Amino acid sequence: MPSKPLILRIAINTPLRRLFDYLPPNGCRPEQLVPGQRLRVPFGKSKEKIGLLVEIAGDSEVEPHKLKYAIEVLDSKAIFEQHHLRFLIWASDYYQHPAGEVLLGTLPKLLSNGSPVLKKHGHYWKLKSGEGNKPDDVFVNAPLKTAIFKLIRSNPDGVSEETIRKNFKNWRKPLYSLSEQGWIEAFPHEVSDDRHLALYGDTIQLNAEQKHAVSTIISAGNNYQAFLLNGITGSGKTEVYLYAIREHLNHGLQALVLLPEIALTPQFIERVKSRLNIKTGLLHSGLTDRERLETWLGARDGDINIVIGTRSAIWTPFKQLGIIIIDEEHDLSYKQQEGFRYSARDLALFRAHQNKIPIVLGSATPSLESIQNVVNRRYQEIKLTKRAGNALLPEINILDIRSCTMDGALSTPLLEIIRQHLEKKQQVLLFLNRRGYAPVMMCHQCGWIAKCPRCNVQMTYHKHINKLYCHHCQHQEKMIKNCPECSNQNIIEIGHGTQRLTETLENNFPHANIMRIDRDSTRRKGAIQSMLVNAEKGNIDILIGTQMLAKGHHFPKVTLASIIDADQGLYSADFRAGERMAQIIMQVSGRAGRADKPGTVIIQTHHPDHPLLKTLAGHDYEKISKLILDERKQTMLPPFCYQVLLRAEANQQHKINHFLHDARDLLPAINTQLQIFGPIIAPIEKRAGNYRMQLLLQMLNRKHLRNILKPWIISLENLPSGRKVRWSLDIDPQDML
Repeated sequence: MPSKPLILRIAINTPLRRLFDYLPPNGCRPEQLVPGQRLRVPFGKSKEKIGLLVEIAGDSEVEPHKLKYAIEVLDSKAIFEQHHLRFLIWASDYYQHPAGEVLLGTLPKLLSNGSPVLKKHGHYWKLKSGEGNKPDDVFVNAPLKTAIFKLIRSNPDGVSEETIRKNFKNWRKPLYSLSEQGWIEAFPHEVSDDRHLALYGDTIQLNAEQKHAVSTIISAGNNYQAFLLNGITGSGKTEVYLYAIREHLNHGLQALVLLPEIALTPQFIERVKSRLNIKTGLLHSGLTDRERLETWLGARDGDINIVIGTRSAIWTPFKQLGIIIIDEEHDLSYKQQEGFRYSARDLALFRAHQNKIPIVLGSATPSLESIQNVVNRRYQEIKLTKRAGNALLPEINILDIRSCTMDGALSTPLLEIIRQHLEKKQQVLLFLNRRGYAPVMMCHQCGWIAKCPRCNVQMTYHKHINKLYCHHCQHQEKMIKNCPECSNQNIIEIGHGTQRLTETLENNFPHANIMRIDRDSTRRKGAIQSMLVNAEKGNIDILIGTQMLAKGHHFPKVTLASIIDADQGLYSADFRAGERMAQIIMQVSGRAGRADKPGTVIIQTHHPDHPLLKTLAGHDYEKISKLILDERKQTMLPPFCYQVLLRAEANQQHKINHFLHDARDLLPAINTQLQIFGPIIAPIEKRAGNYRMQLLLQMLNRKHLRNILKPWIISLENLPSGRKVRWSLDIDPQDML
């Protein structure tokens, strides 16, 4: 009786929420197969795709004669450990996202495309055992190949790929040919473990609070514990990170550090390199595919001690991960807002729990979720209440501009304060969270407003390129001279962006060195790094920027920081607006007075009596967070409930409405604990030519909500109305737009 064939359950990068069953490739033995390998498989009528083996089973729901054979196994072993595979599967299950898009989509692009798992830099080559006596004329018609072979043979301990690159042109093909023919083999360069990873490069000494923080983190040992490092701006949280990391590296472990912005990664990695004698890896969207793969492989094999990166670094496999650091844990950048909508912060917590290791969430303005987790004893709070060194917290002043004379976005009193600081050769930082020149262009005659034809939003004027630009769909138009409604030429600019603010400052301070840091000015690779270096050295007099300037930067010469328009976030339909406005104000304030000179913060507002501003003027983020938490508890909003947002979009609104009503009707009516809001029109009703609506689900119990979601999603996929729209689920949504 013939034995039953093995069934390979394979994840393929498609939007379908299922695994695909295949038979092993012809000639493939069972012992050659292990979950975590990549395979090339036939898909559809004539396509081939790269898949990842998730499970080996004994039977299939598909009839045997309909099963296809996989074409080939690409890897001799799993490309990562089984616990990392379980982590990816858990992420797919929690966020209700197709497994193939998670397992393949989070790999480095070269791996998901089927490229070999081979490092091109940083490892060494040596002769395979028994190949050292080959005569020199073996490669008689390949002089370059022969020369490389001789070089490797003359170095029994191995030759680095970097050395081969420096000695030979066009070296790659003959080197890999030697490897494929079995003459040589690659091996990772082993670093001696007898070195002590002491901090070096400066004489920074920890204060009592910092020492207590480090000892508390280290006391977790090889156990899971989430720490909330709640330290005011300038309190030396980075020093605590470095000391805690060092202790884990001394035990042969690795570290993962997540940062919210690409702009922060070079600054942090240079600080690590100057303090710790270890190998670091960098991961963010600005790297090439090869650079990302090199870091990914280095971390997996244990060749890299610390990986520093933005949210996508959470998908990096490690040989022996020992600690995770999440800097600025409150930052919205940790939540992916398109496609696979995951939270890197929340995934890091699961990963730490899975690996039984400590995780440190640091912030001067912790998220309300983290503060509530401290109350619920899920996190252990560590406080840093004093600034490092002799620095003092800046004085925060609320400037009532209701009766002030204005020059653009700047009041006369603020201009005078800026002038005084510049005369003292001190730096000034101005925060305006709106890029471009003017957010609204309006006809002064008839009131026509320039709107994006593909979105339901105003277009922003960018003066330096004389174009109207949509910041939602990237649509561009040349600036018009005549109103399309009444033909009047009096088109006026309403509001202020960073470009217009720069122009106002240049007119008032023509001799000042002014630098604008926003997404438009930092598009060129390396631009943000050179700007930050100039700012830190004191070569810039006035810094102007959006949120990317407020996050974690250290500008020791800034003595004046000003929030130009504090009223943006005071009155908003988003229930998180108050929390985020408080965080921005405190973060911007934290850039001033970080060295020996005292700092001043000026908040321009038309609402000087607003309780949020008055409370924050006393640096009392703790008080404002408690007030907002009380409001959330009374209204039963997160973190006191759990939410899921079903988004849908289509070119016709009635299609979305039909689908979302069908989706609502599928939900269990008998469950009185489930609250359903909608269908409602999205705050941005139309984007990129599509209308948008959403359905919000809310429940007090996370587990019960997840139990409802699984069968509901299966039903959604079978809805006829669902085939006429694009829909997606957002678990724990952070942005309702």
